[in-house]
Amino acid sequence: MELKVCALGILFRNGEILLGKRAKHRTSYPNVWDMIGGHCENGETLIQTLTRELQEEIGVTPVQFEHIKTLFDSNNDHTYHVFVVTDWKGEPECLQPEEHSMIGWFEIKEALKLGLALPVYRELFRSLEDG
Repeated sequence: MELKVCALGILFRNGEILLGKRAKHRTSYPNVWDMIGGHCENGETLIQTLTRELQEEIGVTPVQFEHIKTLFDSNNDHTYHVFVVTDWKGEPECLQPEEHSMIGWFEIKEALKLGLALPVYRELFRSLEDG
């Protein structure tokens, strides 16, 4: 089976992270909180994917970001390349309701209590808090 490669972004500002609540009709991980991002298209770099997905889904362009983790999801053979985005152009808004029913800013301790797409996200969010 071929791995699907994804780029995910965590917008991080004033000790808060931006997450999107996946729409309830999604086939994988419906109705839980997730990072913003998606699949790499043919020939795209991770950074091109990150930029395109953030523009399409929440209307922001990442300016300053860092790759912080690569996660493997054995449930659906996906590899997630996670970037923390600390500066961007535009203000986030929920542009694709078919992807996310809502977006929201959360302090790390609040985010840890949410229903998340993957449990390993908690460790990732804690690392931002310590960072």
